[in-house]
Amino acid sequence: MPVKCCFYRSPTTDTMAWSENMDTLLTNQAGLDAFRTFLKSEFSEENVEFWLACEDFKKTESAEKIASKAKMIYSEFIEADAPKEINIDFSTRDLISKNIAEPTLKCFDEAQKLIYSLMAKDSFPRFLKSEIYKKLVNSKQVGNHKKWLPFL
Repeated sequence: MPVKCCFYRSPTTDTMAWSENMDTLLTNQAGLDAFRTFLKSEFSEENVEFWLACEDFKKTESAEKIASKAKMIYSEFIEADAPKEINIDFSTRDLISKNIAEPTLKCFDEAQKLIYSLMAKDSFPRFLKSEIYKKLVNSKQVGNHKKWLPFL
C-alpha cells in the first residue's frame, strides 16, 4: 500500500482549502462549479464568467482570434445593456470602448482586476458563509467517514 505524503489532500481538505483564498477556489474545477452555483443564486454569475472569459482571452495567440474574442467579450459583458453587463466604472468602460477597435491581450486587464477585487471582497466571503459551501464541506466530511467507518 503506497504511503501518502504530508501534502496529500482529501476531498474535505480540498473543500476547506477553498476558504484560504479565491485563487485556490478558482483553480479547482469543483470549487469553481460551486462558486458559480452560488453566484447564480445571487444573480451575479456574470462576474466569474467575465473573469474566466478574460483568462481564456489572455491565452489567445492569433491576431484574428484576439479581435473576434475581444468583440465577443465586449458585446457580452462591457457595452451598455450587454446581456451579462458587469459593474465597472465609467472610465474603465470608456477606455475599453476606445480600444476595442484594435484590441490587445491586455485590453480587459483593468476591468478583470476590478471584477476580481469585487468578487474577492464581496462574493467570496458570502460564498464561504453560504449553505452551498457548508453543505459541500459537510458532505465531503460524511463521505470521508464512510470510507473509514462503513457502518455510518
